[in-house]
Amino acid sequence: MKQSNIKVNFLYNMIYQFLMMLMPLLTVPYVSRIIGVEGIGAFSYTRSIAHYFLLIAMLGVNSYGNRSVAQARDNKDKLNEAFSSIYTLQLITSTLAIVSYGFYLFFIGNNYKLLALIQLAYLLSAALDINWLFFGLEEFKITVSRKIIINLATALSIFVFVKNRNDLWVYTLIMCMGFLVGQSYLWIFAKKHVTFVKTSLSGVLQHVKPTLLLFFPVVAISMYRVMDKIMLGSLSSMVEVGLYENAEKMMMVCLGVMSALGTVMMPRMSNLIANGRFEESRRYLIKSMQFAMFMGSAIAFGLAAVAREFAPIFFGNEFTGSGRIMLGLAPTVLFISWANVVRMQYLIPNSKDKIYVSSVCLGAVLNVIVNALLISRMGAMGAVVGTIFAEVSVATFQTVVARKELDVIVYLKNSLIFILAGALMYGFVRLIANVMKPSVGALLVEIFIGATIYLGITMIYFIRTKNEMALAILSKVSLKMKRRQLDA
Repeated sequence: MKQSNIKVNFLYNMIYQFLMMLMPLLTVPYVSRIIGVEGIGAFSYTRSIAHYFLLIAMLGVNSYGNRSVAQARDNKDKLNEAFSSIYTLQLITSTLAIVSYGFYLFFIGNNYKLLALIQLAYLLSAALDINWLFFGLEEFKITVSRKIIINLATALSIFVFVKNRNDLWVYTLIMCMGFLVGQSYLWIFAKKHVTFVKTSLSGVLQHVKPTLLLFFPVVAISMYRVMDKIMLGSLSSMVEVGLYENAEKMMMVCLGVMSALGTVMMPRMSNLIANGRFEESRRYLIKSMQFAMFMGSAIAFGLAAVAREFAPIFFGNEFTGSGRIMLGLAPTVLFISWANVVRMQYLIPNSKDKIYVSSVCLGAVLNVIVNALLISRMGAMGAVVGTIFAEVSVATFQTVVARKELDVIVYLKNSLIFILAGALMYGFVRLIANVMKPSVGALLVEIFIGATIYLGITMIYFIRTKNEMALAILSKVSLKMKRRQLDA
């Protein structure tokens, strides 16, 4: 595939991530005020439980299928065989998960029964999920356009049909059907790329061990991304779940750019390594880590700087407590950004699954222990402390174990300027916040000044170090200005 495809695919994913950011900016303030903090907590609690069954349905297919398709895409027969056998395994595990969830609904789950029943549609979407096929083929235009259409339809439906707190079940149904319809839509395009072929039992079973290896880290990661909400609902209250849900949602929305980078680069790195182009993959890693820390520092320090004013203005006064939770979670962005590059562009493409599994299992164990000790006393802030322990341990473990194959010193040197710029941005924004009364206008001023300071410092650094991306942007801007002058 052509070199330029990385830029095109990243652009598609950035467009999608931008719209993913835009949708919460449009819907979350409305939903938070209409449904309320307890309603948000109930939705998050039931979704988190259903999510665990969805993990069983998918095993480690998303990462494993992505990698397998990327490795086999140059041979049509191998591609068809890989897709058919992996998807057959996915159907089997999805059926087991759906049946297990049925037992949970009727024999165990007593709280919020209607919401839990509606979440079954979310679980059913796992049986139709073939995103991994298109990611492995680097056909991001299809997946991105589908997600854009579904997300816009979901947002419109929320505004039309969710009118008061009694419509919590309607909101849950809209969110679940969005997932189900979105996964079904991809099958329209699948036949253009693959043909389902007959596969043997041994052909299916050969994928069990590698998918299980990648399943354990997915479950482990969910321990500090999803289990937090279940433990909060069980050990504290739905109000604490609601406060934590909105705070974490905004952080994850901002981290969408990291997701876009990993999604685009993982199949490319897998293909480079499969073809023995190791030096090229090393150069991509250095550039990716620099970009990840540039964005991660902006997000981490930016969120921390405006969190206390942002939460009540954006979510409503009922969610004022989400501000301190956002402030607490902000430092984890740096470690998530770092670990995302190591995981998606080195560990998984190089099939170093044991390092990946061990790191996230360590994070999961630490998170559950800290949660169990602190949530009953500190509520959502206890979950924040658990998440910090988890993310720091994961990033540190992966880096230390793989340090001989990674340019860790180069990564750290390239990151220092972004952390310094972020710290300066934070300081200036807090000074402004302390002298201005909280308002939408004041918040916009803080964001504008913070962004100007951060981008100003980093652009000077990029120019002085002759960064390719920065120079290309400046060249395009200069060319456009010259054209406008000539036209004038």
